[in-house]
Amino acid sequence: MRCDQTPAWKALTAHAAQATGFDLRTAFAADPQRAHTLSQTAPHVLADLSKNHVDAATEALLQELARQTGLAAHRDAMFRGEHINSTEDRAVMHWLLRQPEGSLGGDLAEPLAQVHGTLQPMLAYAETVRADAQITDVVNIGIGGSDLGPQMAVLALQDFVIPGKRFHFVSNVDGHELAAVLAQLKPANTLFVVASKSFATLDTMTNARSALAWFKAQGCTDVGRHFAALTTNVAAAAEFGIRTTFGFWDWVGGRYSVWSAIGLPVAIAIGAQGFRDFLAGAHAMDQHFQTAPIEENLPVRLGLLDVWYRNFLNYTSRSIAPYHSALRRWPAFLQQLEMESNGKRVDRNGQALPYATSPVLWGEPGTNGQHAYFQMLHQGSDVVPLEFIAVKKPTHSLKNHHELLLANAIAQAQALMQGKSDEGGHKHFSGNRPSTFLLLDELTPASLGAMIALQEHRVFVSGSVWGINSFDQWGVELGKVLAQDIHARMASGDGAGLDASTAGLLARLR
Repeated sequence: MRCDQTPAWKALTAHAAQATGFDLRTAFAADPQRAHTLSQTAPHVLADLSKNHVDAATEALLQELARQTGLAAHRDAMFRGEHINSTEDRAVMHWLLRQPEGSLGGDLAEPLAQVHGTLQPMLAYAETVRADAQITDVVNIGIGGSDLGPQMAVLALQDFVIPGKRFHFVSNVDGHELAAVLAQLKPANTLFVVASKSFATLDTMTNARSALAWFKAQGCTDVGRHFAALTTNVAAAAEFGIRTTFGFWDWVGGRYSVWSAIGLPVAIAIGAQGFRDFLAGAHAMDQHFQTAPIEENLPVRLGLLDVWYRNFLNYTSRSIAPYHSALRRWPAFLQQLEMESNGKRVDRNGQALPYATSPVLWGEPGTNGQHAYFQMLHQGSDVVPLEFIAVKKPTHSLKNHHELLLANAIAQAQALMQGKSDEGGHKHFSGNRPSTFLLLDELTPASLGAMIALQEHRVFVSGSVWGINSFDQWGVELGKVLAQDIHARMASGDGAGLDASTAGLLARLR
């Protein structure tokens, strides 16, 4: 049953109308156990949900909505390998990429064997590159999930990265990005990793061909040693001159692919054991999502909270504030994960939805954001739920820095909730602004893996309740197709059939 047709949806609508005067300060005063009741542990993560605009009645209604929309059955279908990506008739099995070897039977035994049949040689190759002192620079050329996942993970795990090697990520077809990277490199010391499932992605292959031309222009000829491909099109890679390739499967969406061969730069950076720890952390979260009761299931609680905010309180965006500089690409990674997955206006049957889906995600690391957009969060006219991410233990030895960082994170959450009275108005903070606080003990491969899997499953939950297909991305395609047409017209100047604005811009930019 689609969510808006359920009794729970009607009950939540009535509950939201009655909750217009909800105040966090009053809620805490009335319930001394609120922080405990609305806190939740999951593998590697503690979530404090108590500063959100929910109470026990809200959560109970949301959980009933999940039951009435068949969330558990949909989740179990995914973990059975059923083709829940209905528009592309594909299974959704990124979770299989972190499943221990030999742990599944039946129809999933062979796909799991294929996963480990690729993982083992990929990790062996990563160890070979790590041991090669001549390779000092690794350049990942990809876009979307082939860039955001590996880049975010390598930056996040910088304290685990092998000394003596630098990692670069090129995604934008804007030549300024590639040129700036190439200016730092020596061809004899560089490994280029070309990440494209089809080996035909226009942005990626334009950058790859330019990298190859630069490599050859320096007098280098050993393409096989200095280029590797993450692709299923082995023939095209071989024609390019590449001998080392690692593939993946059509049941791996790009934004879910960091666990696959697309994670090769991560494996080179943190080593085979580090990568296995990364997978293990994610697998632990998979098990939590599969087995924890709905009332104690963190991905479920977060996903349902997102539905409550988007559809019943009409909050249109969510801000992400990681209080750890190594997580500076975390907001960008989550933008693709959630907005590409759930930015849909039709249900799984292609029918237009009468309700909103994905919020807008945006953010910057703390404390930088405090001196930029936090003004709006505290005193702006829109209520924007904020999600803090903090790490208890630092890996540096600089005195007072980490204590001050954590103090800022806690204080901002406190200030958003409590506010401050001022009769003059300009210094008045209304307070009662919602936030979630996610806490890791340490930022390690395992804890990062768990955090990513948590967000993947959270997106699944809200998408499932909304009745949409979270695993296609047709909205990415139209602009790419039109760009090829415009690109051809850039040479000819032919504006025939174009609207006046497009034709005018084409004429000005030739």
